Amino acid sequence: MGHATADDGVKLYFEECGSGTPILFIHEFADDLRGWEPQMAYFGRWFRCIAYNARGFPPSDVPEDPGAYSQMRAVADAIAVLDHLGIEKAHIVGLSMGGFCALHFGLNHPDRALSLLVGGCGYGAEPGKKAQFREEALATAGSFAELGMAETAKRYAIGPTRVQFQNKDPRGWEAFASRLASHSAKGSELTMRGVQAERPSLYDLVDDMAKLTVPTLIVTGDEDEPCLDPGLLMKRTIASSALVLYPRTGHACNLEEPALFNTSLHEFLTAVDQGRWGLRDPRSTVTSITGMK
Repeated sequence: MGHATADDGVKLYFEECGSGTPILFIHEFADDLRGWEPQMAYFGRWFRCIAYNARGFPPSDVPEDPGAYSQMRAVADAIAVLDHLGIEKAHIVGLSMGGFCALHFGLNHPDRALSLLVGGCGYGAEPGKKAQFREEALATAGSFAELGMAETAKRYAIGPTRVQFQNKDPRGWEAFASRLASHSAKGSELTMRGVQAERPSLYDLVDDMAKLTVPTLIVTGDEDEPCLDPGLLMKRTIASSALVLYPRTGHACNLEEPALFNTSLHEFLTAVDQGRWGLRDPRSTVTSITGMK
């Protein structure tokens, strides 16, 4: 464990375990690096696993300048962690806010990514939902500022894509909800305002995604409604991608279904490391349904 320093001086807390090819885990908004424990414990047997807390999530620094939070700043922080550890390339694994970060990492620094896992990615991305998502994100930010962390966390932890986890694994959900409630209200507010509410829509990134050749695995739960259509968009646009759906699963898919998630990721990493993950066969994208016409 230790701290890496971003290019603006913000300190980012990280933990690591294992040895071998590196995997960088990037957490979602409602969790922190502790949410990757099922993956750190499992993949640490074969890989060098690194997880870190984003800025705004103690024990990482919590800058009070709203301008210190943005989507591209989040990508720069991921690079800062790798640079601090002397890692040239890594498998990049992200969920939700971390999934957006993983995708933008691949789009902007493909030379630093061995592969990308983009999990639970798509909230607010659909053109007709962008304004609604921004409005809800800013209202949530206001709640952190006005009602505080504990009260806002109670509502956030039982959102429509969180109840699956609560019903399936009450003990695991309680641990997740406790972690969420322990976060910094100021850090959560500014992250929601600067990263979540202001990130570009995936639908505005189609041209960039079409150029992406880094091996990419898109993962989401089939009851994570805001991520379903964006997941298909990414699958259809990124020629180096595959899409995995977990049945009756919500947003925190790595915690709800750790065995499925670990198996999917391990098989993906094995294929990538063996050079067996290529681009989609263009014959599968013709407009004919049966191929007979």
